Amino acid sequence: MDTGLLLIQLLNGLQLGILLFLLAAGLTLVFGIMDFVNLAHGSLYMMGAFFCATLAQLTGSFLLAILLSIPAVILLGIVVEMIAVRTLYSRDHLDQVLATFGLILFFDGLVHLFWGTSGMTVPLPDWLEGQVEIGTFVFPSFRILIIATGLLVALGLYLVVTRTRIGMLIRAGASNRTMVGALGIDVKTLFTLVFAGGAALAGLAGMMIAPITEASIGMGNQIIIVAFVVIIIGGIGSIKGAFIAALIVGLIDTLGRSFLDDLLTVAMSTEAAETAAPALSAMLIYILMAAILAFRPQGLFPPKGR
Repeated sequence: MDTGLLLIQLLNGLQLGILLFLLAAGLTLVFGIMDFVNLAHGSLYMMGAFFCATLAQLTGSFLLAILLSIPAVILLGIVVEMIAVRTLYSRDHLDQVLATFGLILFFDGLVHLFWGTSGMTVPLPDWLEGQVEIGTFVFPSFRILIIATGLLVALGLYLVVTRTRIGMLIRAGASNRTMVGALGIDVKTLFTLVFAGGAALAGLAGMMIAPITEASIGMGNQIIIVAFVVIIIGGIGSIKGAFIAALIVGLIDTLGRSFLDDLLTVAMSTEAAETAAPALSAMLIYILMAAILAFRPQGLFPPKGR
């Protein structure tokens, strides 16, 4: 096996895992604390990408577009929570699934109306277009920025959740939101802040992936399924679980797509291995989820008190 190729694919898996963490962290907060099944979380990821693409073209600066898009997505999250989501907290999960599916259709229609059906590219500054030498191989500068950004966000989120009063309320809400309300905490405001925070994380993930894949209609509809897989593996409501599970899923998906055909040639012909590998590699993360559900249904790192 080529060592350089293995290291590059490990970094690609790490980068994918970091993006999944940004998306899954907000989802696990919303699902874990508010017990709200938000299928439209991927739409906020898409809106972040389109906000960033539009502002990058208007300002000519990708970094400035990021700084302006984050508050825009937070404001969007607050508006969505106050207008549509807040009325669904007391409803069962089936109603929440149906309502948030309607939000997906709404946001897809909104993008179609304002941005059209063709995707939008996001121009990068010259210093992010190059590659960085790491030992004997090179790796794209922008993907390193994604990894660094995700790690900083993970550290910041860890400090907020474990070292601040709002973090204490979030952890308490994840364990027993009824008790938090009985202690006089404004649960309605807490829910709005958590939903807006989740929207910001999803939007940031969309902003970071847009220069690689471009902003397009429905870009959040596929990845939201993987985000749910991540929070189920990590433990619903657990930031630590979401982080570790996202890295595991990112590495398994990337390495599986790159090297599974080589592994299968040990037990079958080359032609059969090349035919089976793509389908099997796409199933690996779901096989892992099924195994976790069978042996540890609460996930790898469930929140304390559950």
